Amino acid sequence: MTTHLNAETSHSSLSLPDTALVSELLTLRDYLRWVSSEFYLAGLYYGHGTESAWDEAVALCLGALHLPWNVDPGVQDARLLPMERERIVALTRERITTRRPLPYLLGEAFFAGYPFNVDERVLIPRSPMAELIEDGFAAWFPEEPPTRVLDLCSGSGCIGIATALYLPTCEVFLADISQEALSVARQNISRHDVGERVRAMEADVFDGLEGQRFDVIVSNPPYVDARDLATMPAEFRHEPSLALGAGSDGLDIVRRILREAREHLTDEGWLIVEVGNSDRHLEAAFPEVPFMWLEFERGGQGVFVLSAAELDAHAASFA
Repeated sequence: MTTHLNAETSHSSLSLPDTALVSELLTLRDYLRWVSSEFYLAGLYYGHGTESAWDEAVALCLGALHLPWNVDPGVQDARLLPMERERIVALTRERITTRRPLPYLLGEAFFAGYPFNVDERVLIPRSPMAELIEDGFAAWFPEEPPTRVLDLCSGSGCIGIATALYLPTCEVFLADISQEALSVARQNISRHDVGERVRAMEADVFDGLEGQRFDVIVSNPPYVDARDLATMPAEFRHEPSLALGAGSDGLDIVRRILREAREHLTDEGWLIVEVGNSDRHLEAAFPEVPFMWLEFERGGQGVFVLSAAELDAHAASFA
């Protein structure tokens, strides 16, 4: 998250009880300084929408106050109500003591500029593929946007729903094996009022999607290898393990996607899949496949693209 608020030198209040904090810290500026100091001293991990203690403090305070990320910086000098101060202090303490990622504490995360409901039933949105959606997949559809898109392993539905919001003529399917995740996705479908064009359905990869074909299949499947899964920071252990781990090399689900995707793509269709740090495993497993690895202006890696024709040409490798 990039904010318009600037960090200032802060003074730790670790020794003060919460009641004293609420009575002595009065303005938003006070709380931004205090929360950022607490987070810095606690050695938290940032990887769910923020990159530093200051960014996380800004996100927590603005989220607790229901203020937008681009709020006028002048609001920093506003005095907060006692209940607002108490909420910020409570959230700060919980973030530190439980290591729960901030979006779970707030019940909301932003993706491609839109807010989405999130809780421990789904991964927290953070895919770099937001840039592709914001651009309407124009690199592969320069003249007309895709008409049918599948968000495979959809989780909260953020990728597919954001696609529907940016492409108002597109029909989108959300597919996930987890009924709990689909419940969250349906909340987000309702939240963004896209129910006429977005459908959520249970599917084990492509099992459950028989007969369906799409112009784009986009997927952020489980792809964390066993070694990375075992060494992840505590914050990630609050996310559903089903949505993270995928075998020793992280490719258990990706192999199925590569093997079966062609049956569900149109002849001019494209497969776009995020594999993160498992990109090295993928290239080692399929050295003959010409994966196109995307670069992103806002950072991120491990997203490949293959055309339907390329999937045809290398079908034997995926069998």
